Amino acid sequence: QAYLSYSNIAALTHLARKSGWDITKTLDNVKIWTHEEGAVLSFKVEMQVKVPSHVAFSLLSDFRLRQRWDRHFLTCEVLQAVREEEKIYRVTAPPATGHKPRDFVILVSQRQPCRPQEPYTVAVRSVTLRAVPPSPEFCRSEILCAGFQIYSNGSSSCTVCYFNQVTSGVMPYLAANLTGSSKSIEDTALECIKFLE
Repeated sequence: QAYLSYSNIAALTHLARKSGWDITKTLDNVKIWTHEEGAVLSFKVEMQVKVPSHVAFSLLSDFRLRQRWDRHFLTCEVLQAVREEEKIYRVTAPPATGHKPRDFVILVSQRQPCRPQEPYTVAVRSVTLRAVPPSPEFCRSEILCAGFQIYSNGSSSCTVCYFNQVTSGVMPYLAANLTGSSKSIEDTALECIKFLE
């Protein structure tokens, strides 16, 4: 478990540091970037939020609150609180056209910054739990690497960066969005800002 949580944080940090991100969309307080490497497509959404970084961190690290702003989350339950900074959740998501609804079993690891210039981190990856085998009603999907980095911009605002490394399981949701409209990502980002503020 210690290794899993370490590699969860490390994978997100590594993804965030990659070079070669291409900006695809700029709005007033949202920027969307993509990164392609072989068959793996990653995206990054950067949001400017008018709340202190520690407030954004506390709201974004509790995944049970995610349904309030992310319509891709139908339900979210805590399966196991590994320790204060690590929880395992089961999330269900609505069906993409012509598919069954999907579910994910994910480990969410959260870390506060050790030094002032470092971000708050909330890292997400899929894990396997014997107690929660795939169910016939759902298509069990996988998150390789996703999560948030939250940088303080002062006492009352912060920059929230959301990352997701996209696998074929997530693709049906994003295919339409990344062909130029990026509408769903955009809408979700705006809902996230509204929720945090």
